[in-house]
Amino acid sequence: MPQPNHSARRFRFGVFEADLGARELTKQGKLLPLQEQPFQLLAMLLEKPGALVTREELQARLWPQTVVDFDHGLNKAVSKIRDTLGDSAENPRFIQTVARRGYRFLAEVREVGAEPAAPAAIPDADRAAGGGSAAARPRTRHIGQWILGVVALLVLAAAGVWIRATSDSALLPIRSLAVLPLENLSGDAAQDYFADGMTDELITHLAQIHDLRVISRSSVMSYRRTPKPLAEIARELDVQAVVEGSILRSGERVRITAQLIRVPADQHIWAHSYEGDIRDTLVLQDQVARAIADQIRVTVGNEGRTQSPKTVNAEAYDSYLKGRYYWNKRTDEGLKEAIEYFKRSISIDPSSAEAYSGLADTYALAGDWEYGILPPADAFPLARAAANEALALNDRLGEAHTSLAFVLDLYYWDWAAAEKQYQLAINLNPGYAVAHHWYAWHLLVLGKKAEGMFEIRKAESLDPLSLIIRSDVADALSALHLFDESIQQSRKTLSLDPNFAVGHFQLAEALVQQHQYDAAIAEFQQAIALSGHLAAFDANLAHAYALSGRRSEALKIAKGMETGPNLNPSANASIALIYVGLGDLDQAMAWLNKAYDARFNPSILVRPAFDPLRLDPRFLDLRRRIGLPD
Repeated sequence: MPQPNHSARRFRFGVFEADLGARELTKQGKLLPLQEQPFQLLAMLLEKPGALVTREELQARLWPQTVVDFDHGLNKAVSKIRDTLGDSAENPRFIQTVARRGYRFLAEVREVGAEPAAPAAIPDADRAAGGGSAAARPRTRHIGQWILGVVALLVLAAAGVWIRATSDSALLPIRSLAVLPLENLSGDAAQDYFADGMTDELITHLAQIHDLRVISRSSVMSYRRTPKPLAEIARELDVQAVVEGSILRSGERVRITAQLIRVPADQHIWAHSYEGDIRDTLVLQDQVARAIADQIRVTVGNEGRTQSPKTVNAEAYDSYLKGRYYWNKRTDEGLKEAIEYFKRSISIDPSSAEAYSGLADTYALAGDWEYGILPPADAFPLARAAANEALALNDRLGEAHTSLAFVLDLYYWDWAAAEKQYQLAINLNPGYAVAHHWYAWHLLVLGKKAEGMFEIRKAESLDPLSLIIRSDVADALSALHLFDESIQQSRKTLSLDPNFAVGHFQLAEALVQQHQYDAAIAEFQQAIALSGHLAAFDANLAHAYALSGRRSEALKIAKGMETGPNLNPSANASIALIYVGLGDLDQAMAWLNKAYDARFNPSILVRPAFDPLRLDPRFLDLRRRIGLPD
C-alpha cells in the first residue's frame, strides 16, 4: 500500500499527540500501539478537524486497490482508533460517523508549533443531523443510555429553529420523496414497533400534501438497516429527496430527529430535532411534516392538513402503534394480534379515531378470501361499524374513508356510496397508496377500465416495491386483455421476489389467455406450493386443466371444492370458473348464483376467464342484480 506523504507535522488533541512524521501516537508522553493503516486514517482526520472526510477520499488514499474488502477494512481501522483513544461510536468525543458519507474529527486540534486550530465549523444541518451525539445521527445503529439532563440541553426552543441550506438550489421545488425507516435508538429491539409506527405516521402526515408524491410504508420498510447509498435508494424509488430520522424513547419522553436530503447531490436541505412528552407525539409529527413541507415549497391548503394535533394517551397510543405494526405484517397471526391491540387502544382511549380505523382495516382483511380468519358475514359488519365510528370521531381521516369504501364494495355492493368514500379519502390523503389501489378495482368492476388503470398505476408510483400492487397491475392489464404487458409485469414482480405466490398466479392467468397451458399449469402449481390450497388458486389450476384437455383432473378439483368445508363466498364463484373452462355454462351460472346469495366479491367477474359468459342473459341479469352496468 503506498504511504501518504505527510510532512513532519504534530497534532495535539486532549491528552493525545500524533506525530505524523514518526507515525507515532502518544498519551501524556506514553507511546500507544496503533497499526499503520489506522494511524494514517487518523492522520487524515486530524488534518481536517471538524470537516467531513468522505469514504471516497479514504478509499482513494488508503485502499486504492481494494474493492471487495474496503468496508471491512475501514470499519476495522476506525474501531482500532476508537479502542486506542477510549472513544465510543454511540457517544463519540473524537470520531463521529456520518452515515453513508464518512467521518469527522470532533475534538479541538492544535498543531504543535503553530497557532491553535479550532475545528472547522460544522454546518448547522450536519450538526442537527449528526454532530456529536447519538440522538443526532439518524442512521446510527446502536446507542447507550441517555442522560435526560444532557438531552434537555440539546432541545431547541418550542417552536424550533429550522436549519436552512445556504444554497438557493436547495430550495428548488421537490415533488417526490421517501421517508426512510426511522432508526430505533433506544437500544431495545422490543421498541422497533414504536419506530415503525412513527415512520408510518410521518408518512401519513406528509402524504396528505397535495402535489407531493410520498412513497408508501411497504416500499420504504425494505430499506431498514440497508447499506445502500441514498442515491441508489432514491433511484430505485424514483424520488428527488429522502427524509432520514431517528426515534429515541426514554420513559414518557420521545425525541424525533429528522433531516431532508436532496439526492443524488446528497444536499442537506433541512434538519432538526424535536422532543416532548409521548402524549404530544402527534404534535411532534405534525411539526416535522409541516417543516419539511415548507422547505420543499409545496402548497398545503386546508384540504391537505388533518385537524389540529391533539394530546394522546401514551398507553393507548402505544397499543395503537403495536396494532399497526402487526397489521402491516399481513399474516394470519399478525391480523389476530392487531385486532387485540386496536381493541386495547380503544378501551383505554375511546376517542381514538386512528385506532377505530386500524380495527376497521384489520376486520376487512380478516374477512377477505386471502386470509379467511373470520366469516365474511361477521367480519364486514364489524369493519363497517369500526370505520363509521372512526369517521364519527374524525371525518377528515382519509384512511377511515378508504376502509369504509372497501367494505361497501366487497360486501354491501353500494357502488355510489363507495365511490364517494374513495374520492373523499383521496382528497384528504392523496398519497395513500391503498386508497388508489382499492379504488382502482372499484372502477374496474364498474367497467371503467381506463380510469381503473390510471388509479392502479398511481398506487404503483406511490408504493413501487409493493408486491401486491405490482401483481394487481398485472391483473388489471389482463382485465384489459393486454396479456403481453401483463406477463411482462408479472415477471418484473417475480424478479423482486421469486417466492411471491400471487405473482406466479397472475402470470399463470395471462398465460392461460395466450393458450400456453403447460406453462400456466406450472405457474399455478408453483403458486399453490408456495401458499397452500387457496380456493382461487385451485380453481384456476382446474380451469387450465379443463382448457388443456385434462378434464378428469379439472372435475376432481371441482368436486373436492364442492364437498369441502366452505366459509368463503368467493369459493362459489371460483367453482363457477372451473365449469366455464369445462364448457358447462349451466353449472357455472348455478354456482355464480350461489355466490350471489353469499354476497361474494364481484371483482372476480372482471377476469377474462369469464368471457364465455359475457353475453349470456343470465350473466347479464346477475350483474344487474349486483348493481353493475351491462
